[in-house]
Amino acid sequence: MTSPISPHRRFLKYRIALLISIIVIIPLGYVVRFSRGPAPEWFNDFFGSIAYEVFWILLVVLILPRFSQIRAAVAVCLATCRVEFLQLWTPPFFQAMRATLPGRLILGNHFS
Repeated sequence: MTSPISPHRRFLKYRIALLISIIVIIPLGYVVRFSRGPAPEWFNDFFGSIAYEVFWILLVVLILPRFSQIRAAVAVCLATCRVEFLQLWTPPFFQAMRATLPGRLILGNHFS
């Protein structure tokens, strides 16, 4: 006779699965985004953007585990759309941030 998994243990397994997913998606996103193999550049940009979105959704759900996954996905989509439009704005402090690797990865360097 097996005992059911306690809610606390299930919650812990869920958080561990989210953390493992984040650890996997980060290098995968870098490889896809920055590799220059036989695929066209738009392919790398497109799938790198998907990895970027997935990373932020996983992070939001990891930090706010009771937040609905659908709401997290919508919120991340809206936030990243806002960041995308911020690329049209080029004040000196944004340009200085975009000159660094973290700034370029988070803020981007061109509007698409």
